[in-house]
Amino acid sequence: MRLSDLLPSGYVDAHHHVWAPESLGEQIGYGWLRDIGAPKPFGDPTPIQRDYLMMEFLAEASVAPRASIHVQTDGALADPVAETRFVQAQADAAGHAVKIVALVDLSADNLADTLSDHAESRDFCGVRQIVARLSDRPDLSFAPRDYLSDPQWIGGLKQLEDRGLTFDLQMYPEQASAALEALSATPALKVIIDHALCPYDQSVEGQNLWAEAVSRMAKRPNTYMKLSGWGMYENDWAERGVGFFAPYIDVILKEFGPERVMWGSNYPVEKLATPYETCLRNVVEYLPPESVSDVFYHSAAEAYGLKLT
Repeated sequence: MRLSDLLPSGYVDAHHHVWAPESLGEQIGYGWLRDIGAPKPFGDPTPIQRDYLMMEFLAEASVAPRASIHVQTDGALADPVAETRFVQAQADAAGHAVKIVALVDLSADNLADTLSDHAESRDFCGVRQIVARLSDRPDLSFAPRDYLSDPQWIGGLKQLEDRGLTFDLQMYPEQASAALEALSATPALKVIIDHALCPYDQSVEGQNLWAEAVSRMAKRPNTYMKLSGWGMYENDWAERGVGFFAPYIDVILKEFGPERVMWGSNYPVEKLATPYETCLRNVVEYLPPESVSDVFYHSAAEAYGLKLT
């Protein structure tokens, strides 16, 4: 079946990146994208350590997304505001509807000024500062320290709530309790959990811990979940097919309901694992038909404030 038939109203890609380490590396930063061949939790990044611009992203599938959510690319960017401006310019040049989730250090003394600087870009809508960290697995840890226990960082979440911004939460299942505690003072803050809550541990014990964390996070109001990032920890997920990802999707849909679940490609990181259209089709063809419009359109539009005509 053609993609246009599977998604007759189009779709929103709720998690992707564009970047320019070759042409703008000195200006923006892109540390990991310029450290050629250095291993990452998702494998050897060498094939994607190059400029990847909006027009290339929009050409990945036979039908481009109607809109997308661009998420910051590096937790140690030299100039995150420059990245936001770059993404805005890329979207404007392509005539593409986008919302921009930027890197901001929520513990910084100049947080208010930095948020205002990002807000000069029309489509800035929220922040991601990755908190994913395991004390016994430095190879899987993205965060340099424990943000979730830092009172000043937690206070930064309140500034996001006050401004009506969103927060993308990338963490591991073991961090659910700490995350819920950190978020307890900001109930109106819209939180979008990235990459299906990172189910890195495929053991029975690991799957049970993940499912419990999903259930606990789902009980928090204004919290959404992304079906994204499958290749972060399982590069062969597409080859393994429905037997791999179906149990995770089933739990997420049960706990969150389709109205709080959204699909994201995580391209071009996911490009290391599977073609874009395969990534898209695997999920849309598995979902119950009545869930497709929420997962591929309405949930992301509501969470991030997309207004499409």
